[in-house]
Amino acid sequence: MASISSLVVAFISSIIVFLFTQDWQSSLVNLIVVFGISFFLFNFLLQRFIYKKIKLIYKNIYRFKTQNPKLRKKLGDGSKDPIAEVSKEVMEWMRENQKEVNLLKEQADFRREFLGNVSHELKTPIQSIQGYVHTLLDGALEDKKVNRVFLKKAGKGVDRLAELVSDLTAISEYESKEIHLVFQNYNIADQVNEVFEMVEQLAKNKKITLGFKKDASKSFVVNADKHRIERVLVNLIVNAIKYGKEDGHVNVGFYDLDKNILIEVSDDGEGIAEEHLPRLFERFYRTDLGRSRELGGSGLGLSIVKHIIESHKQTINVRSEVGKGSTFGFTLRKG
Repeated sequence: MASISSLVVAFISSIIVFLFTQDWQSSLVNLIVVFGISFFLFNFLLQRFIYKKIKLIYKNIYRFKTQNPKLRKKLGDGSKDPIAEVSKEVMEWMRENQKEVNLLKEQADFRREFLGNVSHELKTPIQSIQGYVHTLLDGALEDKKVNRVFLKKAGKGVDRLAELVSDLTAISEYESKEIHLVFQNYNIADQVNEVFEMVEQLAKNKKITLGFKKDASKSFVVNADKHRIERVLVNLIVNAIKYGKEDGHVNVGFYDLDKNILIEVSDDGEGIAEEHLPRLFERFYRTDLGRSRELGGSGLGLSIVKHIIESHKQTINVRSEVGKGSTFGFTLRKG
């Protein structure tokens, strides 16, 4: 590129000298001399002051990119044209940085949405607690028939806040990948029985029977983080009770999938409409906002469940039919 540019400039300079010289014989000599001097001089200036700086820019771009493992590439493609190389590298760099900009925008949108959801979830229990406390301070504290009722309701608001903070801590831990799993072999049926005992009173309040599916095996050893899987089972079984029908059933089944075990939690409640199923594991997503708030919960439970199962490199799914109930299933590796 530099040589071609120098040739063009040298040729033009020589023609000008040739045309303005009266002695055509000597002008031919001058033409050759001017052409040679112009070529080497202009080529030197291009290399010294322009191309050298372009190559320096190119090297700086390459040096920056090689310091970033995500952008590391081989230097050039053997081309001797520095402008073409710089143009190629700059275009690639622009594309890569545009991806980073788009990612940052997505993260900013997520943060705004997340903070909006969190503030909305915090506002409800805080306003509830605030209302009861102010009522008590305004004189209701002296009324023994009222003060205990209001204190209990304020206490429920505090419990909900504590649950929300706990779930926010958990979701932050899982999404930042700062999670350490402790794998061990244990009997999954025994763990389900332990969870049944934990939620027994909640089930009795709705006259719901807890049990195992008749067509499923009852004993499997899995290899998983027992503490984390307990949280999964508690969440799924409690949800099945909350959204199940009175005098209904919540059943757990186990199915052999060769290297994995499929664990299913089923209820015979109201079910979930098909359009809600794809978003069911999103943070703060609720199929019925009013009823969900009435039943309690942070709106993060299923999202946490999904993160726990995926951290085990396993899968979770849901199937449901309105009026017939829902089934949540997840896999674990055999022990």
